[in-house]
Amino acid sequence: QVQLVETGGGSVQAGGSLRLSCAASRYTVGNTCMGWFRQAPGKEREGVAYIASNGGATYADSVKGRATISQDNGKNTLYLQMGSLKADDTAMYYCAAKSLYRACYYTSASSFAYWGQGTQVTVSS
Repeated sequence: QVQLVETGGGSVQAGGSLRLSCAASRYTVGNTCMGWFRQAPGKEREGVAYIASNGGATYADSVKGRATISQDNGKNTLYLQMGSLKADDTAMYYCAAKSLYRACYYTSASSFAYWGQGTQVTVSS
């Protein structure tokens, strides 16, 4: 079955940066819409960034200007580069992929079929 494996999380000081990676197997990065979500303790899972198969990207207002989502088809990997990190960015970060749709018209978590196990990002002030 499809496997998505996130890496790159860790502890970082406020103002720092991280690059999260999501390596896919039995799934071709770029075939469908993919996204990064995050969930902080006691909060609902929220979308952070999405990328369509044509490379078009959209971002949550909370990370706009600080995050870049990208995909490397050769490495079959999705990335999320985040900078100017804040304590509010502390969460478990998940990558996700749709099973069918190339565009990201719908971005609710329930519209994504495949999920990774998550990588923890902790930002200390």
